[in-house]
Amino acid sequence: MEREQRSPRGQKRSRKKVCVFCADKVERIDYKDTARLRKCMTERAKILPRRVTGTCAFHQRELTVAIKRARHIALLPYIAD
Repeated sequence: MEREQRSPRGQKRSRKKVCVFCADKVERIDYKDTARLRKCMTERAKILPRRVTGTCAFHQRELTVAIKRARHIALLPYIAD
């Protein structure tokens, strides 16, 4: 029987999340691809942080710019009711 890996304080150790954009080998994050952008937002239309989504720093910066551009031309909402 395999044991679960535990950190020194007795908590479960979770796997490191892999960047979705690096895995798909995306060069540029397109602001017109609203389906992909919505996955990185909450239902209240807030941008999710890196620690939640698992994206790398490079793609998180690109993602933020793409979401803001999509909001500016009304493809995505600023606030959801």
